[in-house]
Amino acid sequence: MIELAKPALDVGLFTNRREAMLAFWQTVVGLPFSELLPLGGGLQQHRHAIGQSVFKLNHARAPLVDAPPSGIRTLLIADPACTAPALLEDPDGNRVRRVPPGFDGVDQLRIDLVVSDLAAHRAYYGDVLGLPVLDGNTFACGVSQIRLTEGAATRDPVQQAQGYRYLTVQVFDVRATHAGILARGGREGRPPVRLGDVAHISFVRDPDGNWLEISQRKSITGSLD
Repeated sequence: MIELAKPALDVGLFTNRREAMLAFWQTVVGLPFSELLPLGGGLQQHRHAIGQSVFKLNHARAPLVDAPPSGIRTLLIADPACTAPALLEDPDGNRVRRVPPGFDGVDQLRIDLVVSDLAAHRAYYGDVLGLPVLDGNTFACGVSQIRLTEGAATRDPVQQAQGYRYLTVQVFDVRATHAGILARGGREGRPPVRLGDVAHISFVRDPDGNWLEISQRKSITGSLD
């Protein structure tokens, strides 16, 4: 149901610890730096590549609010240099597991998402977003994956707080995609807006309130019309 302009998910986190976090993700995890984007309001986005995905390390100059975690609890990143799974924590306590390509079916990136109700979230990711089902609890978004686990989930997590806070999909038409998700029972996070000549974006939320950014980026689609 979602026509992807890029066959991969992006992941965004927020931090106040720029230098320590950049050192960890670039040196320990080994993600190559792509570019720095000023977001305004004292935010800078340090973009890194995970294959076709973008890891967005958003540094906030002002102290972030103290808030419970989102449902995004662990990233699994396939790394050809990795010979055995290794679970790591960054300086803020975010969990990331480096795995050999193909481990547990992960060829590039998997997001492990803790949810309060498996049935409701299966319906959302499968029927509302229209992501293909790989198994009962795992969904494909291009070469990326989302795996659902039922557990102690946060309801309506704050978006701009420390930790993993949102996922992003790139599409060809933000307005149509956003409207379609709402028509199928999705929940609005923020309506579509235009960011200059760079992108259109909007946000929708799953049954627990986890944030998904819908992005139409001109550098990918070639147009913002």
